[in-house]
Amino acid sequence: MANSKKMKRAVMLSAATLLLLMTACTNTTQPAADGNTSKPAATTDNKGTDSKKDDIKPITFTMFSEDINQNYENMQSPVGKKITELTGVSLKIDYPVGDAKQKVSLMAASNDYPDFIYAKGDSNLIVNAGGFIDLAPLIDKYAPNLKKLYGDYMKRLRWNKDDKAIYTLGAYGVGQQQWEPATGFELQHGVVKELGYPKLRTIQDFENAIKTYKDKHPTVDGQPTIGLSLLADDWRILISVTNPAVFATGGPDDGEWYVDPKTQKAVYHFTRPEEKEYFKWLNHMNDIGLLDPESFVQKYDQYQAKISSGRVLGLIDAKWEYQQAEQALKKAGKEDQTYGLYPLTLNDSIKYHDFQDSGYSGGWGIGISKTCKDPVRAIKFLDWLATEPAQILNNWGIEGVNYKIENGKRVISPEEMEQRNKDPQYGKKTGIGVYAYPFPTYGDGVKDSTGQTYTIKSQQQIIDAYSNTDKEVLSKYNAKMWKDLYPQPSDFPVKPYGAAWQINIPQDTDAALIFQKAEDLMKKRIPEAILAKPDKFDSIWDNFMKELEQAGVHKMEDQFNKLLQDRIQQFTS
Repeated sequence: MANSKKMKRAVMLSAATLLLLMTACTNTTQPAADGNTSKPAATTDNKGTDSKKDDIKPITFTMFSEDINQNYENMQSPVGKKITELTGVSLKIDYPVGDAKQKVSLMAASNDYPDFIYAKGDSNLIVNAGGFIDLAPLIDKYAPNLKKLYGDYMKRLRWNKDDKAIYTLGAYGVGQQQWEPATGFELQHGVVKELGYPKLRTIQDFENAIKTYKDKHPTVDGQPTIGLSLLADDWRILISVTNPAVFATGGPDDGEWYVDPKTQKAVYHFTRPEEKEYFKWLNHMNDIGLLDPESFVQKYDQYQAKISSGRVLGLIDAKWEYQQAEQALKKAGKEDQTYGLYPLTLNDSIKYHDFQDSGYSGGWGIGISKTCKDPVRAIKFLDWLATEPAQILNNWGIEGVNYKIENGKRVISPEEMEQRNKDPQYGKKTGIGVYAYPFPTYGDGVKDSTGQTYTIKSQQQIIDAYSNTDKEVLSKYNAKMWKDLYPQPSDFPVKPYGAAWQINIPQDTDAALIFQKAEDLMKKRIPEAILAKPDKFDSIWDNFMKELEQAGVHKMEDQFNKLLQDRIQQFTS
């Protein structure tokens, strides 16, 4: 999942990184490209202006999204209302309660779909049921801005090498330049300050810092100090508990897979001996009382509440997963209890791959269902979201309210920027960012026609948004940005397959069934191994490996590697 680096990407992550079982499909019969029930829809030029305002009649599209957007405001924010004013479109978005995959499965079984669907790694269920229409004809006829956005990457939106239909758009920013780490080991600023800015290179350094500080400060505001807290709530176990095992042992974010960079062969990453050592370290952290005993039972809101209290010294997580709680700390004036991000590994010979480039791999994104009330109007709405004015609106807000124009450039006041950085409800109040991910969007660093970036993020803007404490800590480590502490993109080759977690495993194959068995085993055995007495760890782990073999893990790997090679051929041909 979900994967992690991309998921803030989503806030979001992702991450990302997350529901990893994605499956390919059979071709389905699609409705006519212009849709039998389509009414005349608003047309837009490349500037996003309405060429026929009288055609912009109010329409409400229903949508399901597996990712819950905590800032969704039912289009009642200023930005949400402006989108409706300019397009006539209102969105009624439904989010899952409980098991998201079960919701998607029921949707597919009942043949009852909303207009738009964002099913992430479960899109295969909709594709297999014939629930998506092929967007390629609609894009070709009605969506010049989507063509411009995806450009040469359009072929990467195809379902797979053999099925060239485009069922979903890409959910992540096209042309994204990564200036901030998506994942890492997080340590409170107050810890490193008190300890004199210690060396932080390995997980042992992390442990030493937490232990030394916790021994000196057993309580925070009258509550017990927590050394390290993890989050295993449903799919989030991937983000905070299991994905870091790959990162700390030298792998990039490929979900449940580790792909050998020399052979391009994949294995189910838990089978790697290096990862056994990582989980043994977590077992040790639990044994010596540094791991939060509620790590495997707490819910996401409880986890955020703990972080917001300021008593959690260390995290191992994606930035997007704890960002809201960190904003609450900033708003409360507790900058010392916010976090730095450190690329820690099992030993100092391993590189942390957070900044390895995957290229643009398309993958998960929004699709239009076969029962959509107006497919043409739907694709034109998505196309409008890809226009320059829409991108500016979604990222910068409303001119004269959230920013102003000075010397032809958009400028955000210090007061507004402070609200953006510190108010956890800023997105919900303004609507800014709410209609970016998972909708079509340009990535950080991509410039518009004026030479400014579509998003507000630039390296200098990121630096300017850092708290004084961030800047102080970074300066002590001879860095200006958190990315400066990490191995850089130039240290790694671009992955020829994109992100392995986006590769679809056909639902009706042995690999899909084995994958689910393996995931179920993982969710039981990993917590069991971490929480066991140290002298029981090896036997639990060895039994876990035997269970994976009995479930057919190597057969699954063989089938996945065929899909991996097909993906490499699709992306490089």
